Amino acid sequence: MTFTVLPAIDVRDGQVVRLNQGDYERQTVYGSSPIDAIARYVDEGAAWLHLVDLNAARAGRYTLVPLLHEIRRRTSLKVQTGGGVRSEADVDEILGAGAERVVVGTLAVNERERVAFWLRHYGPERITLALDTRQDAEGVWRLPVKGWTETTSTTLDELLTFYADSDLRHVLCTDITRDGMLSGFNLDLYRTLAARYAAIEIQASGGVRSLDDIRGARAAGASAAILGRALLEERFSLEDALQC
Repeated sequence: MTFTVLPAIDVRDGQVVRLNQGDYERQTVYGSSPIDAIARYVDEGAAWLHLVDLNAARAGRYTLVPLLHEIRRRTSLKVQTGGGVRSEADVDEILGAGAERVVVGTLAVNERERVAFWLRHYGPERITLALDTRQDAEGVWRLPVKGWTETTSTTLDELLTFYADSDLRHVLCTDITRDGMLSGFNLDLYRTLAARYAAIEIQASGGVRSLDDIRGARAAGASAAILGRALLEERFSLEDALQC
């Protein structure tokens, strides 16, 4: 299995930002414009970009189509992106603007039959499920939604078992207790998922702080690592991360 490193850019109000554990009140703004940050990653060797629209929930739709067009005009990056995806029209618009994969989050939990249809309709290489998870007191991995403010009764295992029969290929899985906290990936979680769902490619996300975390994710069976705050704060270079 090929291991991919994806630099991540979260965009809110035209700025590159990072949220601590998904909290919009705990936001750090980084100085570069999105296109400048993207250009830097291209210069450092990026082949992929993970792009998140943080205005989507408020706007009720995906808002970064102009940026996608600009990325396609200026670079050869493959872009995985999402935020506010609620309909086939949203998926069509994002793919039409040049994205390689559309990221689907809350809808994948709440409307699984609909998203399973999208996997069949668009193909498994065009859809990535973003599953944010948190372990409860009994050790069960639950799936908070709506900005992590609501926890559904569906478990991570239940959902992945369902989608494993629907041609699912790509899952971005985040232990939300680690997101934006620079506390390292939850490698035990990725080892478990890689062993249990061998046909699904798991993208590790949340908490990366060092090159050793990236190596650990690869050894744990993940197919990719999403790098956000650590790159923005220059804890290591993308060039070095790609060597992992």
